[in-house]
Amino acid sequence: MFSFLFGHKNTKPRLRFAPSPTGFLHIGSLRAALFGYLLAKSQGGDLILRIEDTDQKREVTGATESLIKVLKIMGLEFDEGPHLGGKYGPYIQTQRLDIYHEYSDKLLAEGKVYRCFCSEERLTEMREAQEAKKEAPRYDRLCRDLSVAEAEAKIKAGEKFVIRQKMPLNGEVKVYDELRGEIIFKAADLDDHVLIKSAGIPTYQFANVVDDHLMEITQVTRGDEWLGSFPKNILLYRDFGWTPPKFIHMPLILNKVGGGKLSKRKGDVFVEDYLAKGYLPEALINFCVLLGWHPKSDQEIWTLAELKKEFSLAGMGASPAIFDTAKLDYYNSYYLRQKSVAELTKLCLPYLVKAGRDIGDLKRTEKFTALAQDRLKTLSEIGATTDFLFELPAYAPELLRWKILTLEEAKINLARLKSELEKINEGNWTKDRLEKTILTWIKGIGGQNGDYLWPLRVALTGLKNSPSPFEVADALGRGESLRRLNLA
Repeated sequence: MFSFLFGHKNTKPRLRFAPSPTGFLHIGSLRAALFGYLLAKSQGGDLILRIEDTDQKREVTGATESLIKVLKIMGLEFDEGPHLGGKYGPYIQTQRLDIYHEYSDKLLAEGKVYRCFCSEERLTEMREAQEAKKEAPRYDRLCRDLSVAEAEAKIKAGEKFVIRQKMPLNGEVKVYDELRGEIIFKAADLDDHVLIKSAGIPTYQFANVVDDHLMEITQVTRGDEWLGSFPKNILLYRDFGWTPPKFIHMPLILNKVGGGKLSKRKGDVFVEDYLAKGYLPEALINFCVLLGWHPKSDQEIWTLAELKKEFSLAGMGASPAIFDTAKLDYYNSYYLRQKSVAELTKLCLPYLVKAGRDIGDLKRTEKFTALAQDRLKTLSEIGATTDFLFELPAYAPELLRWKILTLEEAKINLARLKSELEKINEGNWTKDRLEKTILTWIKGIGGQNGDYLWPLRVALTGLKNSPSPFEVADALGRGESLRRLNLA
């Protein structure tokens, strides 16, 4: 039984977010960064950004800069990183290759790892044979017992090699996860996996262990898809004689529809997609923090400042979290309603421009935005929500009828309404004044509200469903409202 003590000697908490620069920021990566940030800040510690770019084939130009920009928009600030510097740098793995070679050479000299000269063709044939026998594909350790002389002869002959980790052949490996407690793995099930590739580039499994130790990381937050690699990492710490940090494997995020891991096939998974649609950073933060964290109270709305004080490991769970976009819409609607009309209008302007709307009159646009504010789930909905205000849609005359009201009666009612509305001057043309005046007038003539307000609302909006006619008339202004009544 291999058992290890966990917890770094460093008394100040140090956590890291270590993404690969392979494109956009996944929503799961945002949660990982958020949890690391909150765990660090709630304990008075630091969060470090480290770029794990050893997979050069998948690297996307500009991805690192984009990632830093998006995380800044989200309000997550780092204490060290490639854009900030720090005494533990470099913070980009391809700038640390000499460090990795130094430590892999140390393990080679101690016989804790070995060079593997097997060709890709041989490895492919081996895996295919294992799959045919319904065996778990794993390296057969052909090169594990090569002598130093045999290995040197192959190197001299120009044969390429990788460096593999020597796993124990029997017994058990006992590890500890902060959310799940003790986990036991059979050593016989562990593969002698690659630590250094043939080009001299380290794999994630090697580089992150070396970096976490040298950067004095005290707690590692990562997705539970890495649980299978956990014993390999811990054995590597043992081989170096290092104390591992504490590990927190966060639960999976599952799709609400059909379950399964969150994937692009079932909807947007990138933070940039949600920002482009008009989801606010504070809504995304509020939503993501509750994907695996359970506060002590029933409080649903959390600011980042509050989370930095209240977040704790004790509130985190190991069960999968469900990604429910309806819940995200709920949070975004809430935060949109908290904005001042001026601030919301400023946020909506790019979407209105994209929709081809004339926003030259900013006061009018603010009125239109205010009318839509309580109905918006995202900023991108502002176009569709206010279209009828910018331009009256074509509608069938039949829409003006209310229940048993005939078109002729609707026309008469609209004419009478128009006469009353014309008595209200521009200075008194407000929602409250319009509502009080017209409702009093309808009551005074013994009329039914629906017989007058339905055709009025349709005349102003051209829609079956819309806000109240008084809200619309206020937003449109006196001139446009009367013009639309004339058209009706």
